[in-house]
Amino acid sequence: MFGISFTELLLVGLVALLVLGPERLPGAARTAGLWIGRLKRSFNAIKQEVEREIGADDIRRQLHNEHILSLEQEARKIFTPTQQEPTPVQPVAEPTIAPEAGATEAAPVTAEPVKPVDPAPATTPTPHDPTLPPRAP
Repeated sequence: MFGISFTELLLVGLVALLVLGPERLPGAARTAGLWIGRLKRSFNAIKQEVEREIGADDIRRQLHNEHILSLEQEARKIFTPTQQEPTPVQPVAEPTIAPEAGATEAAPVTAEPVKPVDPAPATTPTPHDPTLPPRAP
């Protein structure tokens, strides 16, 4: 974990044996083990608390984003005008010319087709134009 090799641990053990002596070394090792265990538990507790807080912040952020999205969808439903289908333009019947008496073949009738009237001029913005402010219902 810290890059301590076996030879370094052996060296520390020999120094501790020489400094503390064989009578106090087992008690010192036990006390050191207890302190190391406490430090590990406290670091793990702090780590779990931080992770829990970070997770709680993520959950709060996600719930906030979902709430904003639902409000945005409701606003779109309210402010989007209902689409009215344009009334279809009735085609004008072409005039027919009755054949003259004695004519064997009728002359073809040529009439210009009737152009349908556009219900919305081209300058009118579309209802989903994002550059326009929302309209009240």
